[in-house]
Amino acid sequence: MTRESLAWQSKLVLLAVLPFVGADVFLECQWWLAHSPLVAISTAGVSTILGLITWKLRAATPAAAATGAAITASLIFATVTVPYQPLRTALTPILAVSALAFAATRAGRGKKEQSGTAEARSGRSASQVAANLGFASLVCMPPVQSWLVDTGRVPSIMSPMALFVLGLAALAEAAGDTVSSEIGQILGGRPRMITTLRAVPPGTDGAVSILGTLSGAVAACLVSGAGTWAVHGDRSLLLVSWAGAVFGLLFDSLLGATLEAWGWLNNDLVNFLSTVSASGFVLAMLAIMPRHGVG
Repeated sequence: MTRESLAWQSKLVLLAVLPFVGADVFLECQWWLAHSPLVAISTAGVSTILGLITWKLRAATPAAAATGAAITASLIFATVTVPYQPLRTALTPILAVSALAFAATRAGRGKKEQSGTAEARSGRSASQVAANLGFASLVCMPPVQSWLVDTGRVPSIMSPMALFVLGLAALAEAAGDTVSSEIGQILGGRPRMITTLRAVPPGTDGAVSILGTLSGAVAACLVSGAGTWAVHGDRSLLLVSWAGAVFGLLFDSLLGATLEAWGWLNNDLVNFLSTVSASGFVLAMLAIMPRHGVG
């Protein structure tokens, strides 16, 4: 199947993310305007500015920048504490993801353009942003968090901020995947398929290299560390979210080597499912250590 025939999957990702993120931001803005206008105005302002900067740097299209701004606002609202400190929210790991992705994408651009694997100069599309960051926002929304606790899927002793571990794992996976792919293409040498270990050209779906994978794991750790600091988490929050991110990173390569290579999934849906797998791995970890929790 051609990439065009799978374009509906990118639209599906947008449909799975944008309506819920939009509704969440609208409701959160209303609530905070009534209880603490500073939080609502600051969050909306910071998210908008970050979106504009991303667009001006040509790291994203206008639609993608707006999508990223909405997701950023949703994640900030989910992690706000009183007294309000903007950097002590999900804004910090989001900034880390953005900086790492921007640097990795720009690194060795000339070489990537020659090989035909460079990102479009107009930047990422809205579906790419939703695929990489959307699930982190969805899993951190208050109704989802309450459902996870009420149904016993996470330990009831976990603090509200510690529940951010699910979203943090998804964010860290997104950063790790981007860095692994981009750095692997310019420094990783001849990559190999994760399923067969057969040498393949750089940029092949499902191809991995040692240096690329290590760089992705380091990037994921940086994002997990940034998020842990932001929400006053402890070492367990860092380690659990990082473990989920690394699992998602490998799962992404596996999907690329199989379902994407077979023409069943496009890259947006692969990226989205990989962030889902990162959070899912964290849930599985929490299920086997219910008495300890995270945070």
